[in-house]
Amino acid sequence: MATLPVYRWHLAPDGLATRRQLRALGLRPGGQDVAAQLERPRRWRGPLVAYLYRVERARPVRPMTPGRAAALAAAMRARRTCPNCRTDVGYCIPRSLSMCVPCHDLPQS
Repeated sequence: MATLPVYRWHLAPDGLATRRQLRALGLRPGGQDVAAQLERPRRWRGPLVAYLYRVERARPVRPMTPGRAAALAAAMRARRTCPNCRTDVGYCIPRSLSMCVPCHDLPQS
């Protein structure tokens, strides 16, 4: 079992990128294995870790299809709909409240 190369923050060589960096380039890892690891030291806890992928082996992001767009819209609509008043409140309802803020602030009878 081979170990991954570990690089310090801002010291990774060219040709390697994180998932977010790949996405900014319009790419995705495309099933490739992690090529290296990036670590950012922290004072009181363990280091922050990011996985790096090879840019030349990355594939283009799949295009958004009408079916995927409809499914995403339905999921977001469900996250914005209050289960109490059944209205689209225009923001994602906090999971800690499980209802919209006006319904949560109403006095319980």
